[in-house]
Amino acid sequence: MEMRRTKLFLAALSAFAACAAQAREPAVAGKFYPADAAELAREVDAWLVVPKDFRPDPGAVAVLAPHAGYEFSGKLAAMSYWSVKDTYDVVVVLATGHTEAVKGAGLLASDDYSTPLGRVPTDRELAAALMKASPLFEDRPSAHAREHAVEVQLPFLQRRLKRPFKLLAATLNTDDLATARAVGAALAAALKGRKALIVVSSDFSHYPPKAVAAEADGAMLLAIRAMDPELVWTTSHYLLRKKIPGLETCACGEAALEAGMEAARLLGARSFRTLKISDSGSENPKAGPESVVGYISGLFVRSGRPASLALSAAEKEVLLGEARSTIEKYFADEPPPEGLEPDPRFNLPGAAFVTLTKAGALRGCVGTVVPAMTLMDAVRYGAFAAAFRDGRFRPLLKEELPGVRIEVSVLSPLRPVKASEVKKGEGVFLVKDGKSGLFLPQVWEQIPEKDVFMGELCEQKAGLPRDCWKRPGAKIYSFGADVFEEKK
Repeated sequence: MEMRRTKLFLAALSAFAACAAQAREPAVAGKFYPADAAELAREVDAWLVVPKDFRPDPGAVAVLAPHAGYEFSGKLAAMSYWSVKDTYDVVVVLATGHTEAVKGAGLLASDDYSTPLGRVPTDRELAAALMKASPLFEDRPSAHAREHAVEVQLPFLQRRLKRPFKLLAATLNTDDLATARAVGAALAAALKGRKALIVVSSDFSHYPPKAVAAEADGAMLLAIRAMDPELVWTTSHYLLRKKIPGLETCACGEAALEAGMEAARLLGARSFRTLKISDSGSENPKAGPESVVGYISGLFVRSGRPASLALSAAEKEVLLGEARSTIEKYFADEPPPEGLEPDPRFNLPGAAFVTLTKAGALRGCVGTVVPAMTLMDAVRYGAFAAAFRDGRFRPLLKEELPGVRIEVSVLSPLRPVKASEVKKGEGVFLVKDGKSGLFLPQVWEQIPEKDVFMGELCEQKAGLPRDCWKRPGAKIYSFGADVFEEKK
């Protein structure tokens, strides 16, 4: 009897606390969406009508939805909710923090959110547990006061879900990938075993012309489909380094996306199902094609597998052609191309070596060991440097080029290994005493014995004693390579 009274008392206290909590009033009603409740309900319900040919996926762990005004991105946002179940205990909205910088995740932990459709109670127990588990979570009402990226998602959830749910709303804007992933990992641990949905609220490219948006957003989508938060981070940063006019950001919700992807992966998501990729100009003609915002809607689901990044035969031909064209442009005194490529695979980060041979003999070989630029730019750099900057050879002459054969090696990520784990057929990168050397996998064809291979790597490439690879302090990395060459 006493235990029952205690439970009833605690339940009453919880109910009282919920009633006493303040409501964060709508900040963008009448701007991003209708302020009138009836009008808002009608508009959202119209967006949420599922097409007859749409096949739902009940295995959705998280959704990706844009957060612009409904007249521009409402359709894509609604699409993200078509496949979700209609009942959840808690919905976690990870959103861009447009208005206030936060270290990790800024929560609205004590107050509730409200929209013209009513109040959405905050999951205070979950918020408290996360703040106790990690200092990256903090109660920051000020980060939500004027923020629209959480608010615009709520009417869709209020009309889509059949029973009341609790909300955990978080704003993120860290540029540190490790922090974003740590937020995602802590969130996954807290949600394990619960009936939860994660909503990643993010738009993409701002504010390039329509064609550039398609190229940048296509690359970001491919990185998302690879289910790799690090690839999302590097893709965004390497594209921005190109300083393309009009492209101010590749994903305004990048931190929320990386944290959400990490949480979704740890909760069992294996692939990303793309529902639509578009932009403000395509969705609403009044936006115009000259300056657009990119949108992607989709689902992180338990079925399928990550997208393959393997190059097709046609893509390999394009890279070989660009390597030769780069050298030809130098002889013609033409500047290298700028901007992005129509094929999103070429806009992802990549490490590549370009090898030139003449009459079967090496004529130059230069490249990048780890991704430091887009794959296409890495091939351009390798081609130029192999022809004109390889210190072992004099610069290539124009009349030599017709007799030169070009080979491209696209490297896989480096993997640290012990000396005993070096295997024939794998590329090897060695670092010791501030010096380094690299052999591509195809060097094994000329030097098939491991001891000789590693000795030559130490002496010839790194300028170190031949047995340096066996000595303490030597760092050895192996890698694979997709090698392809021009046809004879």
